[in-house]
Amino acid sequence: MKKYAFGVDIGGTTVKMGLFETTGKLLEVWEIPTRTIDSGKHILEDIARAADEKLAEREIPKDDVEGIGMGVPGPVGADGTVFKCVNLGWGVFRVTDELAALTGLKVRAGNDANVAALGEMWLGAGKGFDSLIMVTLGTGVGSGVVIDGHILPGKNGAAGEIGHMPVEPRETEVCSCGKKGCLEQYTSATGLVRMTKKYLADHMDEKTVLQNGFSAKDVFDAAREGDGPASAAVEDMARMLGKGLAAAACVTDPDLFVVGGGVANAGDFLLDKVRRYYRENAFHASAGTPIVLAQLGNSAGIYGGVKMVIED
Repeated sequence: MKKYAFGVDIGGTTVKMGLFETTGKLLEVWEIPTRTIDSGKHILEDIARAADEKLAEREIPKDDVEGIGMGVPGPVGADGTVFKCVNLGWGVFRVTDELAALTGLKVRAGNDANVAALGEMWLGAGKGFDSLIMVTLGTGVGSGVVIDGHILPGKNGAAGEIGHMPVEPRETEVCSCGKKGCLEQYTSATGLVRMTKKYLADHMDEKTVLQNGFSAKDVFDAAREGDGPASAAVEDMARMLGKGLAAAACVTDPDLFVVGGGVANAGDFLLDKVRRYYRENAFHASAGTPIVLAQLGNSAGIYGGVKMVIED
């Protein structure tokens, strides 16, 4: 095993990069802009340049670098093929081969949520376990599955897309994926705000401290103070998430669930409710599966990228 490795997490606005020792020690983290112009053809060039510059700055020879592990915001197959990344402008191509040609280094890639889940299993909330499902609650709902220490990508790179699990057949509004009734529509930050507004419209006689333009954080803050509409919306969100995790457990039976993302800042105020609904809906053999908060924050993806490279 060589001494160093890079972890890369590609976002729609910035690319987060980390230089690590292969022991897991993070030496430095920085960001570069994600240039999505010209169908995103400059993104890999920029990553390669940034890696080369960092090695030159630290006087590290490439022979001491194990490789680059990368999280991509879209479906990625086990062979490193990206199956379109709309936010980046990418079509279908083998991203690992292209970055390897630019850098001369071994490259491994996976869906960003899956890679973050691997990072949490390696040195985060899942340390010491072999399997987990990580759910990231933000503007949308990302999720990743790790089984026996390895990412489960699926044939089309779409395994673990819990956010687009259909949970409500009566839904009339369309999800970002084009379907209706996805889990993301109820358990994301935007979903919580949407449900709260709907509740307020249906219960105009109820008093609330929420004003126009409120955020998911405002809903949680109001619910903590006992606000009726806010409490009802948070309860519905927790119920949907608990049921969704129970369904996922029937397929993979993980050691634990890890919950991250901005919405998870609500902490145990939210998770205690999710745990209750999970226990009510889970198959009895997996009803005791722990549901815990993520520990690595926005750095989970770069940790997971390095883990991909060194486990290879």
